[in-house]
Amino acid sequence: MTDPVALTQALVRCPSVTPEEGGALVLLEELLSGAGFACTRVDRNGTPNLYARWGAKGHPRTFGFNGHTDVVPVGDRAAWTKDPFGGEIDDGWLYGRGATDMKSGVAAFAAAAVDFVNESPPDGAVVIAITGDEEGGATDGTVALLNWMETEGERLDVCLVGEPTCPEHMGQMIKIGRRGSLTAWFTATGRQGHSAYPHLALNPLPALARLMADLSEQVFDEGTDHFDASTLALVTMDVGNPATNVIPAEGRATVNIRFNDAHTGADLIAWMRGEADRISAETGVTIGMETKISGESFLTPPGPLSDLVSQAVQIETNRVPELSTTGGTSDARFVKDHCAVVEFGLVGHRMHAVDERVRVEQIGQLKAIYGRILRDYFDGTPG
Repeated sequence: MTDPVALTQALVRCPSVTPEEGGALVLLEELLSGAGFACTRVDRNGTPNLYARWGAKGHPRTFGFNGHTDVVPVGDRAAWTKDPFGGEIDDGWLYGRGATDMKSGVAAFAAAAVDFVNESPPDGAVVIAITGDEEGGATDGTVALLNWMETEGERLDVCLVGEPTCPEHMGQMIKIGRRGSLTAWFTATGRQGHSAYPHLALNPLPALARLMADLSEQVFDEGTDHFDASTLALVTMDVGNPATNVIPAEGRATVNIRFNDAHTGADLIAWMRGEADRISAETGVTIGMETKISGESFLTPPGPLSDLVSQAVQIETNRVPELSTTGGTSDARFVKDHCAVVEFGLVGHRMHAVDERVRVEQIGQLKAIYGRILRDYFDGTPG
């Protein structure tokens, strides 16, 4: 049997801070190839990625796991009580950067897949797709893997992303979608002048403040059937003016919108552009805007895939999981264009924290859940 705890420790000891591979994918490739998986490195623009398939390419029953081995920076190392890359176990906790997000999840599904194909080889295929770019720009990770799969004729029937999804208790939550995420950067430009003679200047700050107030007061919706209400947060306003007697020529502000399936990124961008143009026309201040859509909202409607995962979670944890779309973005936002996708993993409230850690018993429990999902899927549960 493949020990997911020992594998988690080994992965944590790989210093794979984005975009460094750190030895994590080398370790996984060795494990998976030894179990009969055909492994391909799909690196792009310096981002390490691994695609591993057991079984025939293009088989109509192909179950996929997706995850990442890259981690966020340690931060203040002196604040840690354990070596962030030590993988130390103490009092039932496994410590280290990535222990929660999400090397334990990768270890659990890799271990479950290896044991499953060795013990009861299925009529179908099992795929494990791992990226080193989830915590970074996410442009050359899962996106690169999906691009390569399309070129090579590789297909998944369904996919499970092993991100930590449970807020407080193991088995608490399955993610069946995510809100979209959109960031907008505004630059308001006027005319610099002396604060004693404001009529000779064109102060961009009141216009920028008005725009931010109007955007922040917008009520987008009351939520939809499967999503919370859309929200807009003003995350920064910057002027950089050290002088008290100078009206600056420029001010900047940034907002982030998390939006549900009642909206599209393009519609929200058009709305913000209209608001900026209105205030610009009223004040004479030029307001520029740049935007980035990190992901559109998406939903995998409750059905066979969520039922499959939910049943396995309930049996192994004695808890009925909630089907949710809460939280930030994940690589499921890319996978959803390829096949049906849901997310399930460990309790995530310690991810990215100092002394990041996970309960040891939960890693074994997660492997058991993933193993049951594979058995039930290939026993005939529809995809």
